[in-house]
Amino acid sequence: MRLIPHSLFGRLVLVLLGGLVVAQFLTAAFMLRDRGQTLYQLFREDVVLRTVNIVRLLDSVPPNERHRLVRVLGGPTTRITLMDEAEIESSASAASVLLREQLRRMLPEVNRVEVSTADQLPLPMMNPGGAHERMMREMPMHRPWAFMHGGMVSAGAFRIQVRLADGTWVQLHRTVPKELLDWPTRMLWTLIIMLISVLALSFVAVRWITRPLRMLADAASELGRDIQRPPLAIDGPFEVANAARAFNTMQQRLGRFIGDRSRILAAVSHDLKTPITRLRLRSEMLEDKALRNKFQKDLDDMERMVSETLDFMRGTEVQEQSRPIDMVALIESLRDDAHDAGWPLEIRAAHAQPYVGKPVALRRCLTNLIENAVRYGKRANIEIRDDIRELCFVISDDGAGVPEAELERLFDPFYRLEASRSQHTGGSGLGLSIARNIARAHGGDVTLRNRESGGLEATLVLPR
Repeated sequence: MRLIPHSLFGRLVLVLLGGLVVAQFLTAAFMLRDRGQTLYQLFREDVVLRTVNIVRLLDSVPPNERHRLVRVLGGPTTRITLMDEAEIESSASAASVLLREQLRRMLPEVNRVEVSTADQLPLPMMNPGGAHERMMREMPMHRPWAFMHGGMVSAGAFRIQVRLADGTWVQLHRTVPKELLDWPTRMLWTLIIMLISVLALSFVAVRWITRPLRMLADAASELGRDIQRPPLAIDGPFEVANAARAFNTMQQRLGRFIGDRSRILAAVSHDLKTPITRLRLRSEMLEDKALRNKFQKDLDDMERMVSETLDFMRGTEVQEQSRPIDMVALIESLRDDAHDAGWPLEIRAAHAQPYVGKPVALRRCLTNLIENAVRYGKRANIEIRDDIRELCFVISDDGAGVPEAELERLFDPFYRLEASRSQHTGGSGLGLSIARNIARAHGGDVTLRNRESGGLEATLVLPR
């Protein structure tokens, strides 16, 4: 399955979407990292300063007043207790070492400090090579979101025990605030809303940018059906306006070329048929009946070949207006004509919605396909398949089929499998070429394939 869209709209949206997602992710990562470092810095300063102030305050009051102060100095995240002996020894974790060193620098030497963490103390990523780097090596790998919080690892609580001047120990059990480790929901929602807004705007912008290209493609597709279609409006950006102007100029030149060729073909048709008519009249004056019949047969063949050749060269240049056609009625009329001519023709399915096209040209196209099936396959069967996208006519026969290598060559002008090129065993070799020209002028095509049960199958596809 292709991951890259085929359309320009899809590719532009993919580029914008990928760029925006990466940009938003990096922005969120740096913002969360900075937020984590800031929160940690504030938290660490609060822990150190609060501990130092509590120790100094308890050292300055008589022992009998300390229990009353402990009840006042405690809080939701801090529990303070007094004890006679230390109950812990400092752990070797980088968090414990860092806090213990900071407290020792701010407290007198008489105050011994012991620090132990319940899990691991959050630390920011900074000071390479120091305690912070050692802390990062100890970071548990099962918490990959730690980077998003500025390299901080979740911690439950830690204990600090400091010996006062008179030998009494004070313990501070400090719980890490929940907001230090929680995701910043409001900031994340802000980033998500910004991403959705920019994506919606990108969809509208890309659709607005690609709309002129879609109109140009539609105009190019319609040009094959109707060379006289209205020209494109010259508006929009400079490049789009230039493309529309060039397209209109091309359409005008094609219209003039086709018009000139139609007039030349009409003149050639008249100039060729006139001497044939004179020869036909002169042949009537021949006394030898057998010779006269041979002349008239050759003249009939010449007139048919000239007519078919001019039809092929003219293609669908006949000024015929497109209109809704009852294709079922058209097929039924062809069946009646075939029966009158002694051609075995059967319609297997006759259900189709009206089709907008050129009725005379489509009648000629289907007649050529039916005639080809009857001439080389003894009989013709027609099946109609209709849906919202296309209308299909499948004309099959019971002949011997055609070598696979020759299927596409049958559409070449004047090409015939029957090497004698006798008019009794085949036509001039232009019937399928004319049928394909007419189908392609309607935006469709004619294809051939050999049937598994034998015979040849011609499929005329007309897009809705």
